[in-house]
Amino acid sequence: MQPSPRITHVSWGWIDVEGLGSGKDWKLFPGGGRTWDWDEHGTRHEPGVRAGEVRELLDHGATVVVLSRGMDLRLQTMPETLRLLEESGVEVHLAETRQAVSLYNALAEIHPVAGLFHSTC
Repeated sequence: MQPSPRITHVSWGWIDVEGLGSGKDWKLFPGGGRTWDWDEHGTRHEPGVRAGEVRELLDHGATVVVLSRGMDLRLQTMPETLRLLEESGVEVHLAETRQAVSLYNALAEIHPVAGLFHSTC
């Protein structure tokens, strides 16, 4: 399995991903990633991250998923999303964005990890 790309910098409104570039929000998984377009599945701060957002992460073989809650912890995660991850046998972590990035980078050293990263509120 290919490694998950490392996040090299995070600040308000900006995330740099090794080999992929820079952007505001990212969807990362083993072997790659892309900018995260919330409109694709209708994600909003509330009710939060939708199940469709994490299906792509699972399709890329993630066994661990890190979901950032935003810098101010405003981003929620829908219960259906957590249920899908649990039913898939995936280890899940929810954290403030800077903490999520640190955890993701550490996990990427030893696991096929994926994550959703929101760089503002």
